[in-house]
Amino acid sequence: MTLTDPDAPAGHALADKLNHLFETVIPAGRGPYNTEEVAREISAGGVPISGSYIWLLRRGQRDNPTLRHVEGIAKFFGVPAAYFFDDQVAEDVDAQLGLLVALRDTQVQRVALRAAGLSARSLRSITEVIERVRELEGLPPDAPQTDDGPTPVRMN
Repeated sequence: MTLTDPDAPAGHALADKLNHLFETVIPAGRGPYNTEEVAREISAGGVPISGSYIWLLRRGQRDNPTLRHVEGIAKFFGVPAAYFFDDQVAEDVDAQLGLLVALRDTQVQRVALRAAGLSARSLRSITEVIERVRELEGLPPDAPQTDDGPTPVRMN
């Protein structure tokens, strides 16, 4: 069984999803994971895998990893293994990652904290104002962005 989208060139769907995780799930207080450290952690968890193999997966030069490898990678990044098989699961997980990215933004946190305790009616009014401002700024209604673009999720 191959893990690629039938409409995408071989390896690209898996590579794109894997690269998205590397770019989005970032350890707290430092830069992104590299393939060697991911391989070490997955191997330490009982699933032998090399950094060069992960690199090949990320480049789309390998597109049919074993289920154990998929499960190891998924566990490392904290996503279900179905993330790599099922586009709906991937879409749902990516939406959750997007929310985590937005919640890492201190300005978004301030707005959320200030809204805590308000009535449902007041929250609806605030939501309407935010949706209108997003529209005025040309932003999509449901895609959180920061001034510098999306902020990677920092793992604690």
